[in-house]
Amino acid sequence: MDLFSKILSLFQLSGLSAITTGNIIMLLVGGTLLYLAIFKKCEPLLLLPIGFGAILVNLPLSGINEEGGLLYYISFGIHHEIFPCLIFMGIGAMTDFGPLLANPITFLLGAAAQVGVFVALIGAMFLGFTISEAGSIGIIGGADGPTAIYLTVKMAPHLLGAIAVAAYSYMSLVPIIQPPVMKLLTTPEERKIVMKQLREVSRMEKILFPIVSTVLIGLLLPASVPIIGMLMLGNLFRESLVVTRLSNTAQNELINIVTIFLATCVGATMQAEYFLTIATIKIIFLGLIAFASSTAGGVLFAKLLNKFTGGKINPLIGAAGVSAVPMAARVVQRVGQEANPRNFLLMHAMGPNVAGVIGTAVAAGVMLTLLK
Repeated sequence: MDLFSKILSLFQLSGLSAITTGNIIMLLVGGTLLYLAIFKKCEPLLLLPIGFGAILVNLPLSGINEEGGLLYYISFGIHHEIFPCLIFMGIGAMTDFGPLLANPITFLLGAAAQVGVFVALIGAMFLGFTISEAGSIGIIGGADGPTAIYLTVKMAPHLLGAIAVAAYSYMSLVPIIQPPVMKLLTTPEERKIVMKQLREVSRMEKILFPIVSTVLIGLLLPASVPIIGMLMLGNLFRESLVVTRLSNTAQNELINIVTIFLATCVGATMQAEYFLTIATIKIIFLGLIAFASSTAGGVLFAKLLNKFTGGKINPLIGAAGVSAVPMAARVVQRVGQEANPRNFLLMHAMGPNVAGVIGTAVAAGVMLTLLK
């Protein structure tokens, strides 16, 4: 065999012989996600492994995502809803529901902020998606990546890559998307409202909350038990004060390991033939509508509560009803201080913020019950 034949044979066995325009585009998309994660610090813990997973799966002939390949087996944890539920356990262990318990009325703000989920659902059906696909797209409005993944795997697994990327990308853009909506829907006087200090929540309240919540929500919406149950189990680890090792593991080692596997496998669903479609563009657009609508829903309902409470609620805290914890609460704090430097809304905003986590999980349970 002459030198030319050897070179030709080597080329035919390489990925270069099978690479497509779609693969090249997706390699650039993966590179863009890495750029946003590394240099712009946009949700780096998630976008970095997602971006690299997208690169891995678009390298032709590697077989990494096919039966017998590494990511094929790791993705078992996504396809069987293991990873999202374990992520929720870690989130629960890191979450303090104290601000919510100190001011239970903020529970309603977490529910009101789910309006974007249903706005996007209706919009998706209008654009030609099936009811199951529309439900998965709508959940982007909850600004909760693990819930979006959990629901999409059950209802529209072929859209997982696009929905996950949209959900996590918009979560990273909270400081950009939310302030204009918040300012548009509130007056300067409303943004200046100073809320009174929250009461101290007892240890017994914090212990009972995850137990009672799991039982009540589980009885009403059995489909939500896996995610609500793991969320509250993690929170019980935290609040019981008797399993510090388990709480620390759930908050650190466990959630970090699972995040690596989850995000990399999500990126591996971004194969060119599935991701580069008109549907993906529609999902990105609907995700923005969902996120803005959820912010608006929370703010408008907070304005209503402000009227009923005689001006004791700053409407800005309604924007934290989306479950991007704690970023949305920090945005509320920043916008509030722009209007009134003496305003400290962070802890007040954490109430609807953590309520949004529960609200999105409940919304997912409703969709699984009614739409699947």
